[in-house]
Amino acid sequence: MDTENPVRSERVLLLGVPAVALLTGLVWLLGQGLHDVTLLPDQGASWYYWKLPEPTTWTRLSAWLGYAAHQIVSWALIWYAQTRIRRYTRGLKGINVVALGANLGFVALHALQTQVFYDGLAQDVSIFSSQGSVVLLLVVVLLMENRRRGLVAGRRAPIPAAVGDIARRYHGYLFSWAVVYTFWYHPMEGTSGHLIGFFYVFLLLLQSSLMFTTAHTNRWWTVSLELLVAVHGTLVAVMNSGPGGAWPMFLFGFLAVFVLTQLHGLGLSTRARLLVVAGYAAACIGVYSWRGFDRLDEVVRIPMIEYLLLAVLVVLIWPFTLLGRGRGSRRPANPEPSKVAGRV
Repeated sequence: MDTENPVRSERVLLLGVPAVALLTGLVWLLGQGLHDVTLLPDQGASWYYWKLPEPTTWTRLSAWLGYAAHQIVSWALIWYAQTRIRRYTRGLKGINVVALGANLGFVALHALQTQVFYDGLAQDVSIFSSQGSVVLLLVVVLLMENRRRGLVAGRRAPIPAAVGDIARRYHGYLFSWAVVYTFWYHPMEGTSGHLIGFFYVFLLLLQSSLMFTTAHTNRWWTVSLELLVAVHGTLVAVMNSGPGGAWPMFLFGFLAVFVLTQLHGLGLSTRARLLVVAGYAAACIGVYSWRGFDRLDEVVRIPMIEYLLLAVLVVLIWPFTLLGRGRGSRRPANPEPSKVAGRV
């Protein structure tokens, strides 16, 4: 599976995005057959609405066994790539073809499981676990990218290099869990909120399938994935609460992380970055002049949560760097892609 395919990974990425849109459309189509499923009334923010009132052993097992199989295969592919491949190339490799096929197969399995048994993992675990897994993924990206783009306006946070090395070495396993767990948490319903979420998850599965290719580390592609959480959070908030709801918190909160951190890893000129920041500030002032400046604190909630979690994560990882220092754990497991395949 180490043989390089002449098909460029960037081409697969360009074809993969419309394919993901088509796949999302199929989810909507299949969701039309689920209207006769009876659900309990909504019971508040901590309640997940789309689960059966009377689950059975089989409805539970179908979701958990499907998730377990998907997770084990995903982790096995990451382990194989890290131990046998360990080099970035522009062309697609056999491991990428296998990963794309496996993820597509598990998408089909989950679609079938929803039609037959309906329930996802939501029947047994909190809704906050699914949301938290995505937040954790975003925070680990901040940690991994601190060395390249900094944390605030291009300035690096004083995070030990060994902590960042551990994040880069093992991030695939964590990200795989976050994405696969979230994917199996929900039944493949056809509501607008589900469709937006599945579109995002499908893109993340595509990203994971392109491991050890230059497409996987393309800075514009990866920052687009980070920014999509702002689109997803904002649209879901509008659909759930209407125009007067909490959507500005999600929109301007995630965009605040963009202008503070993510923007500065794209190689843009100082002038271009200032224009983006000015546009963000103008939009923020415009919305809160209508919404009320007394609610402006909404803007800082998400950045504060992400940066605080980043600090906690660094504190938790740092002791492991001390334990592994004698075994050379400070050396990154994978070479920098720019050194083996050209600058991305």
